[in-house]
Amino acid sequence: MKNVYFDSAATTQIRAEVVDRIKIALEENYGNPSSTHSYGRSSKTLIETARKTIARYLNASPQEIIFTSGGTEADNMALRCSVRDLGVTTIITSPIEHHAVLHTVEQLRVESDIKVTYVKLQPCGTPDYDDLEALLKADNSKKLVSLMHVNNEIGNILDADKVGALCKEYGALFHSDSVQSIGHFEWDVQKTPVDFLAAAAHKFHGPKGIGFAFIRKDSGLKPLIFGGSQERGFRAGTEAVHNVVGLEEAFKLAYDNLEEEKTYVEGLKNYFMDALKKVLPEVKFNGNCHKNTKSTYTLVNVCLPFDQQKALMLLFHMDLKGIACSRGSACQSGSSKGSHVLRAILSTEDLEKPSLRFSFSKFNTKEEIDYLIQVLHEYANS
Repeated sequence: MKNVYFDSAATTQIRAEVVDRIKIALEENYGNPSSTHSYGRSSKTLIETARKTIARYLNASPQEIIFTSGGTEADNMALRCSVRDLGVTTIITSPIEHHAVLHTVEQLRVESDIKVTYVKLQPCGTPDYDDLEALLKADNSKKLVSLMHVNNEIGNILDADKVGALCKEYGALFHSDSVQSIGHFEWDVQKTPVDFLAAAAHKFHGPKGIGFAFIRKDSGLKPLIFGGSQERGFRAGTEAVHNVVGLEEAFKLAYDNLEEEKTYVEGLKNYFMDALKKVLPEVKFNGNCHKNTKSTYTLVNVCLPFDQQKALMLLFHMDLKGIACSRGSACQSGSSKGSHVLRAILSTEDLEKPSLRFSFSKFNTKEEIDYLIQVLHEYANS
């Protein structure tokens, strides 16, 4: 039995260079960044250098990068503060967003009596842009559109430029959960009219517990977390210097090697899809059902042609064979309801079949995929 990891959409293996950078920071840069002595100034310099690095790659201003504990906090910051500080009374989102957005929006509806509308989906799961425009011009309320750039379960890619242009035309704010996107796709916030982005380092081979929010300057947002004056007064709490420099290192390596690693990982995904179709011709790829559907190169969601008896034991069988994959997003794996994303786009017939998400990284090989195909083929014929 081999041990192979095909769940990078849940979290990625950390790069060795990132581990080394974190270790140095833990040993040498332990001063509180808010302290005025040399130890504190040394730590503060690392944080501000990391902020400038991230801003440079995104074509943002350093003041627009706010370090957070991860993507969930960054999403909450944009959504909650927009309602509280910017007069947003209508949020337009989709039924297949990450729960960091959906649950926050649901709670805001209870707390603030805002209106929440859900854009219709195209058959493959991509938002219907015509319906989005209709929702934007439906009334004169202050609106915020929250749509993720890359769906974490089915991999569909949002046309962020189109959504941003629509929001700009109708005077709406645009927030995008870009946790599955940043580190894997280029962003230029001067070209794409987006107001808020969310990122998490552990999605691009960095440490867990650290991410950042892009918040367009002069947005008018106020802090979500109160206390000290860290993060230029925007987010209280002593910064985790070692995690910030780990994020910076992972971020730089992701973008400096983007094209090479993208080509490699995309080749693995295509190799897997072609090989799987040969041994299981009736297989379907959720979200990737039309040639014009744009899908990320990092993951594929597979609807397998197994009966209910085989479906019940499939994920357990994969784990016994040393294969790590996911029934949906890791964030909802404990739920008995299954994937809200798949329920929104699949037929009743396909919902009765098992669907698994396989996600790939630079650390995977074709030999591992061959093993995965072998296991699935043997299980289908057992």
